[in-house]
Amino acid sequence: QVQLVESGGGLVQTGGSLRLSCAASGGTFRSYSMAWFRQAPGKEREFAASITWNGGITYYVDSVRGRFTVSRDNAKNTVYLQMNSLKPEDTAVYYCAAKPSLGIVTEKSRYDYWGQGTQVTVSS
Repeated sequence: QVQLVESGGGLVQTGGSLRLSCAASGGTFRSYSMAWFRQAPGKEREFAASITWNGGITYYVDSVRGRFTVSRDNAKNTVYLQMNSLKPEDTAVYYCAAKPSLGIVTEKSRYDYWGQGTQVTVSS
């Protein structure tokens, strides 16, 4: 059983930056594809970014590409989401997710493990 704990959320002004972290325990981290999803109030949870087991491939939803960067440190069992040039529409609860896989996975239904989420609020 894999446990995921996100941290790093908070309140930031438009144009600011935040770095989210997701610490994993209880599994073989390097065998998992990891992803970040987000859920805004009243909306469905949506895919934001994903990274393969070795960090060799990353993929982003169009709305965050060029502003967000997903990375991982397998020695620390941690995945990160660096968020720059934040906009009010980025306001959401951000979740990390894990799936035993070698490739990129964007569908939330295919992920096996989820964290509890961390709130990101971008003020205008």
